[in-house]
Amino acid sequence: MLRGLFKRFRRERKGAATVEFVILLPAYLTVLIASYEAGIMMVRHAMLERGVDLAVRSLRLGTPQPPTFEEFKTSVCDNTMIIANCNEVVQVELRPVSTTAWNPLSAGANCIDVNSTIDPIDQTEFSVGVNNELMMVRVCGLYQPLFPTTTFGMEMPDVGSGHYALVVTSAFVNEPSQ
Repeated sequence: MLRGLFKRFRRERKGAATVEFVILLPAYLTVLIASYEAGIMMVRHAMLERGVDLAVRSLRLGTPQPPTFEEFKTSVCDNTMIIANCNEVVQVELRPVSTTAWNPLSAGANCIDVNSTIDPIDQTEFSVGVNNELMMVRVCGLYQPLFPTTTFGMEMPDVGSGHYALVVTSAFVNEPSQ
């Protein structure tokens, strides 16, 4: 009796597609969500690079009055457009680099600590340099992923409070002024 029921159960094909669907759905959703998250991250990074490039261009060409830290940061954020609360989550480092000793920026990016009450300007070097001087700029922007618990979100380095860093580095030479 039990043996016949088992044979009949093995021959039955109803529900076979449902079993395949239930097994494969998590894999498809993981790929879909990870690719969406990676796409959003790439767009944010590209827009941050664009913002830095436009701000650096105006700085590099020289102005009678060089921008302050806040003006430069605002210029980066105005040109970025896609990072929410940009002025609160973006940190800028700008300093000259000696062409003889070659002292580049430090190894790690100086990102804002969103949990700290200390003013981040005190922790950052910002110098616009002089004519014909090689300058390095590094901008660290924080963002929160849309799906932090996915495989893609869990593999990213967390810099605190569920934020991840997008870092843009650029070098330029100050143009000689008239």
